[in-house]
Amino acid sequence: MSTTVSADVAPSPPASEAPKRKLLGANPLVRYIIVRFLLIIPTIFILVSMVFIIMRVAGDPITAALGGRLSPEQLAERIHKAGYDRPIIVQYVEYIGQVFTGNFGKSITDGRPISAIIVTYGTATLELAIYALIVALIVGIPLGMVAAYFRDRWPDAILRIFAILWYATPVFFVGLLLKLVFAVWLDILPVAGRASTRTELDLDSLPHPTGIYLIDAFQLGDPGAIGDVLSHAVLPGLALGFLTAGIFLRLVRTNVIGTLSMDYVDAARSRGVSEFRLVRKHAFKPALIPVITVIGLQIALLLGGAVLTETTFEWRGLGFQLTQYLGARDFVAVQGIVAVLAVIVAVTNFIVDIIAALIDPRVRY
Repeated sequence: MSTTVSADVAPSPPASEAPKRKLLGANPLVRYIIVRFLLIIPTIFILVSMVFIIMRVAGDPITAALGGRLSPEQLAERIHKAGYDRPIIVQYVEYIGQVFTGNFGKSITDGRPISAIIVTYGTATLELAIYALIVALIVGIPLGMVAAYFRDRWPDAILRIFAILWYATPVFFVGLLLKLVFAVWLDILPVAGRASTRTELDLDSLPHPTGIYLIDAFQLGDPGAIGDVLSHAVLPGLALGFLTAGIFLRLVRTNVIGTLSMDYVDAARSRGVSEFRLVRKHAFKPALIPVITVIGLQIALLLGGAVLTETTFEWRGLGFQLTQYLGARDFVAVQGIVAVLAVIVAVTNFIVDIIAALIDPRVRY
């Protein structure tokens, strides 16, 4: 007697797939987060390895930093004490182990741990990156919508030209122009620094300063200090923000134009909905999804631009300090700071990927 199976009954999954499904989770979002998190480890490993190799091409750090200032005997003693006379593979394995425990070494010139340098100067770079990102979003997104609204007309052409110029112009050149116009000719903004000397002394006297001057100024409760901090942040924030604003402008323009060609937008247009309302209501939110994704990629651009921006405006952050260590040929400090920045970029990209997956379910599949 034969037994028939109804066609309505779905076949059960193979037993071998059960552990995999249990491990990754049935939820696509959970599976996506796990996979993206696991990818951070090889990413950081590759970045840190590249930094180590590039720095070692210049020779051992002790000779690079102190060669000519110490006798050959003293130099050999320092090299042996630091372990730089061992095989390069031994140094590499030890360095990778230290990095994954949070130890990035010590500076040769001043003997400070790299972690302490990051804490001291990292808040300044973070503050500058936030200012620049705010400028990029405020400038790039609205102008991208304007360019899409006037697509293939003269306002669109002008905005696209400006977007290319903003991205292509070196950030230090933009900074020098801004200083020339607003600090020298008009004399309405400070030429350099994070705050005036008096404000810095007041902020340093706080019992628990955060290192982010704007937050510390609000803690101080002095409107003059708040205004002083903001006035010093305008020019470097604009110089670095314009670098990314051009990317956001072109990205928003492209995605808004793509959304305006969708069927549901054509249906709304046939019902008499104005073009301005279509851009504002129907095309704005879908255009933001790729912008959120690209923000993570632009963190690396902002950090790279911060080196030149901080040097131009004497903004004492990680970028400014990095140039000081490069000038002193302190490759241990340079290696540590660059490795930390690489880790920050990898973690930031992971966070942005998760935010994009929460906003757009298509990212998870």
